Amino acid sequence: MSLMFDDCVIDLDRRELLRASQVVATAPQVFDLLVYLASNRERVVSRDDLIAAVWAGRIVSESTLASHINAVRKAVGDSGGQQRVIRTVARKGFRFVAEAREVDSHDGHPSAQPPAPALPAKPSIAVLPFVNLSGDREQDYLADGVVEDVIAALSQYRWLFVVARNSSFTYKGRAVDVKQVGRELGVRYVLEGSWRKANDRVRITGQLIDATTGAHHWAGRFEGVLGDIFALQDRITESVVGAIAPELERAEIERAKHKPTESLDAYDYYLRGVAELHHGSRETIGPALSFFHRAIESDPDFASAHAMAAWCHCWRKINGWMTDRPGEIAEGIRLARRAMELDKGDAVALTRSGHAIAYLARDLEGGIALLDKALVLNPNLAAAIFLGGFLRLWRGETDAAIEHFARAMRLSPLDPELYRMQVGMAVAHLFMGRFDTASSWAERGFRDLPGFLLAAAILAASHALAGRVAEARAAMDHLRRLDPGLRLSNIAEWLPIQRPQDLAILLDGLRRAGLPE
Repeated sequence: MSLMFDDCVIDLDRRELLRASQVVATAPQVFDLLVYLASNRERVVSRDDLIAAVWAGRIVSESTLASHINAVRKAVGDSGGQQRVIRTVARKGFRFVAEAREVDSHDGHPSAQPPAPALPAKPSIAVLPFVNLSGDREQDYLADGVVEDVIAALSQYRWLFVVARNSSFTYKGRAVDVKQVGRELGVRYVLEGSWRKANDRVRITGQLIDATTGAHHWAGRFEGVLGDIFALQDRITESVVGAIAPELERAEIERAKHKPTESLDAYDYYLRGVAELHHGSRETIGPALSFFHRAIESDPDFASAHAMAAWCHCWRKINGWMTDRPGEIAEGIRLARRAMELDKGDAVALTRSGHAIAYLARDLEGGIALLDKALVLNPNLAAAIFLGGFLRLWRGETDAAIEHFARAMRLSPLDPELYRMQVGMAVAHLFMGRFDTASSWAERGFRDLPGFLLAAAILAASHALAGRVAEARAAMDHLRRLDPGLRLSNIAEWLPIQRPQDLAILLDGLRRAGLPE
């Protein structure tokens, strides 16, 4: 008898685990643990159940049990972040959640074909080979190169399950049904497209489709001149990934919003928290923080949930919303450090926790190092780029900050956090004495989020320094309503500005606009 799930087979007769038809070496207790979980997949199995079944009731530490669960997950291609096969149920135990079925074995091996892979717990995508419409088969390698680059770039998003190139390219040259592709590869989303070349110009079109429903989520077109092919491929890859990543996040957030509360898991709570955080308001920051904490309760090893919770405390401080400033700052720093302990290879966790440590602990050097590492892991992560811009801004590197903000906006022009990038641009131009440009950028960020305290402050200061007294007074009135306690004397505590001349420009502008000492 054998149990089959995803691309795995548990051969009970031979006590073997096969994955992708290859035997996976497993320690006896790890194998027994997997068999027990799979055999009891209809229920949540408690820690006591596992210890009684696998260790015959002997005393077993939490760390020993945790290491064996991690070993089981690794053996079947799962992880604590994905929880695609084994899900941790907070304060209850564990449950085997992959679709499994029993089959008869022939000579110790299953005679039936394995079922279609189940959808992973996290968002999943396959990038199909682009159709070459140029009529020149020699152009295939160019189109294939773009697709390979897109697959590689998307694979750097740890929250995203991306089908490997060798699997998705089995559909090359075939007329495919997207729903069938989704079933066969076990993915929710499919990106397909076409490549057309005329003379020295190239046009690529792409569309993102929900393979479970056939719904279209996004369509885009990118053009370029076929000069330096590698530069063109890099530019197209950046454009495609910059459009796809936020769209996938939006689609997943909408999906999580429509799930009943009783069926939410750690990642669903995380997505709901992200959705609330994107609103950026005082009314939504509390629910966002609550969702991230519920994600942590569901999965204590969820690094990104810890990091985003830490970043909520940053957002509360930058907007003057803290009620227990020392306590909340300490909690934000604790959460950020815990995120780094859990996963130093998660670019999202490094980005948010790095910025939190820089802003809350006033460690700009340490924060910049963490955000730079995040960009090594994922060069297309817009949040790492624009938050790195803010840290360079506070360190006095205005030119570098402007480059960061411009790149982030080019990479992700429809980003839900675009207003943060716009306000970053405003601060940089204020520090450089370009008051008209600063007020223009501040106006854009202010329109998108009138409750953003930094946007109101830069708007008031830039108008005042440009001699627009009425506009400066109006912006200052709004600023005082947002934070009645803000004074010239506590600006340095509010913002970690290191270069004295930058702080002096901001103070001069705010003083002229009417902020009290």
